[in-house]
Amino acid sequence: MKNELISLYTKKEEEIAKYAKALGHPARVAIINLLLKKQSCICGDIVDELPLSQSTVSQHLKELKEAGLIKGEISGVKTCYCIDMKSFQKASTLFNELLNNTFQPNKCC
Repeated sequence: MKNELISLYTKKEEEIAKYAKALGHPARVAIINLLLKKQSCICGDIVDELPLSQSTVSQHLKELKEAGLIKGEISGVKTCYCIDMKSFQKASTLFNELLNNTFQPNKCC
């Protein structure tokens, strides 16, 4: 049944939904903003910057990584995270297309 539903949507719609889901929590948006500001970050720094526990930050990092918005690299005992710019730019383009192409003022009831 799930595969039948997936086939109802275009690849573009599925990609937009994947990125939207990953950005659907304020903590994940805050993590993205932090990584964009710092250009590179160690997980411990993220925990220091946000009012969240290590385990909560790790879960949010996992969601962002699974969506492809960030990438992580093990450096000794820590994992360094940064924005996956190729994927981030793709998400930005998809969101811009969605928001700019579908909004038509004064066309609503």
